[in-house]
Amino acid sequence: MSAYRSRGVVRFSETDASGRFHHTSALRWAEDTEHELYRAAGVPAVRFPRRAVSATFERPFAHGDDYVVELQVQKLGSSSVTYAWRILAGDDVAVTGSHTVVHLDESGRPAPVPDPLRVTLDALTAEAR
Repeated sequence: MSAYRSRGVVRFSETDASGRFHHTSALRWAEDTEHELYRAAGVPAVRFPRRAVSATFERPFAHGDDYVVELQVQKLGSSSVTYAWRILAGDDVAVTGSHTVVHLDESGRPAPVPDPLRVTLDALTAEAR
């Protein structure tokens, strides 16, 4: 399956008192990858609030660990996108998750996903089939 990928290193500020990454870090990493995708499509990463979020944690990360986020389009609606994602530690899956966003217009009402982003997401969706 095709996925949009980003890489990172766990920063000390992303860990908790146990020395392991704080669970909210995974959500930020997935969101950062989503925003990189929007920038690559030439679309501002605004007006895409979350409607639903879920994550399952399989293994921890510590300060200095490398990770890769793989973001896939699970469902593309007229005004919403559901992404499925994995965060990898080497070849191991450390976190799996998904989130749904809804594109809003200036007045805060659901609006169609912008055409430049739809083209990019359609390509990722088609490649995943």
